[in-house]
Amino acid sequence: MQKLLQFFWFSGVITVVGLVCMYLYGGSAALFLTALLIVLEVTLSFDNAVVNARVLRTMSQAWQQRFLTWGMIIAVFGTRFLLPIVIVSLVAWASPWAVAKLALFDPGAYGALLHSAKDAIHAFGAAFLIMVALKYFFDREKKVHWISVVEEHLTMWGRIEAIEIAFALTVLVVMAFLVPLHAATILTAGIVGIVLFILMEGVTSAFSIEAKETATHGLTLFLYLNVLDSAFSLDGVVGAFALTTSIPIIAVGLGIGAFFVRSLTVYMVREHTLDTLKYLEHGAHWAILGLAGSMFVSLVTEVPEIVTGGIGIVFVVLAYWSSVLARRAP
Repeated sequence: MQKLLQFFWFSGVITVVGLVCMYLYGGSAALFLTALLIVLEVTLSFDNAVVNARVLRTMSQAWQQRFLTWGMIIAVFGTRFLLPIVIVSLVAWASPWAVAKLALFDPGAYGALLHSAKDAIHAFGAAFLIMVALKYFFDREKKVHWISVVEEHLTMWGRIEAIEIAFALTVLVVMAFLVPLHAATILTAGIVGIVLFILMEGVTSAFSIEAKETATHGLTLFLYLNVLDSAFSLDGVVGAFALTTSIPIIAVGLGIGAFFVRSLTVYMVREHTLDTLKYLEHGAHWAILGLAGSMFVSLVTEVPEIVTGGIGIVFVVLAYWSSVLARRAP
């Protein structure tokens, strides 16, 4: 319990302050919606914490701390406010300034525009996340397998150069065929997501050749983690506007949730959770694959947030239990 308090006390304080402010802002309705958004963000991003921990443990403690401080500014203001504005402005061919004014002064109209940009948002996020998952499962060096009957075969297929790119592009083409009215948007946004992943992986690999503690290496991984966080969070932003159009409630709810997820990431790194629970990382990547799949399916039909979040929770919980049983085995 003392260790949990050490890592989560500040998140707890921020939660209490945020909930009190929202109660003063809009009464019990605002308080309830904020709490609901916190749960939504944590549920959708729990697997993100596990994957982030794998990257964060290669960074120095200084960069880990920056991930919690500077990274929170990017997560709350950049990912959950600015990035959707940029995407909406590109899809609607409107100036970012005009869209930002709508977000601040006419959130209802902004929410409608954001919903109209749903295809671009989901295609981008799904393409980036499916690359994250496939890169892990197609890794030829991967020796530990959780769902062996599947993962062993995927590792063998990983001998084919760039197979994850071919697979992701194939899925994009299929989705564009199924949604012909928005085919250009889906293909463009999806290809941007794939190219961004390739660039981030390439830059990260290039600097990994250098000493681990260099500032450039730390900055590169810091940027990669925030791009990964953006891909995870876009679905939550769209879902938040389905619950409320109040920008303060959305910002506080998703922001608190993001802080809990990042605190959880640092906790797993400092406590070496991924070393003691050997299948947890596998479960997280299956959850990411499920999240990417649900975002792709949402291009064709509506997918409830409880289903999207439930996929991740189920995989992570099963992987956790399998890890505990494996650790107890003689």
